[in-house]
Amino acid sequence: MILEIEDIGSGASHRKKREQIMRAARRREIDCVLVWKLDRWGRSLHDLVSTLKELTELEVAFVSLTEAVDLSTAIGRAMAGLLSVFAEFELEMLSERVKAGIAQARKKGQKHGRPKTASLQATKVRRLFAQGHKKAEIARKLGIGRTSVIRILAQR
Repeated sequence: MILEIEDIGSGASHRKKREQIMRAARRREIDCVLVWKLDRWGRSLHDLVSTLKELTELEVAFVSLTEAVDLSTAIGRAMAGLLSVFAEFELEMLSERVKAGIAQARKKGQKHGRPKTASLQATKVRRLFAQGHKKAEIARKLGIGRTSVIRILAQR
């Protein structure tokens, strides 16, 4: 069976077409995944490595035409191992940059995290609840989440 998938301009994190291929691989309906470029398959190095690992475990060959990567060969598997090392490195570097950015923002006195929106309406939430309104109704009326309403009421 040949399954041809064309994903044009897909910058989305959830890619239905690629998931279709992975499901076919899990059902043992395909023997090989052939892509034009590696970056067309994985949106991040971590994503690429994890799906390549799964395909290898499923004994589905993976071939990238442009980079000449073929995971059905020893050299291709070695290349995948190197990619795995770089993926881990990339995640660690990203984590360090985020932590450094947060520390720098705190040093400058800038607030970090989500802005407080629901808690600013705590008085209204309590008043409406005391008037007998249901939690979901309060959430809709004030434009906040129901879990926020529950959290505010639990803080009494």
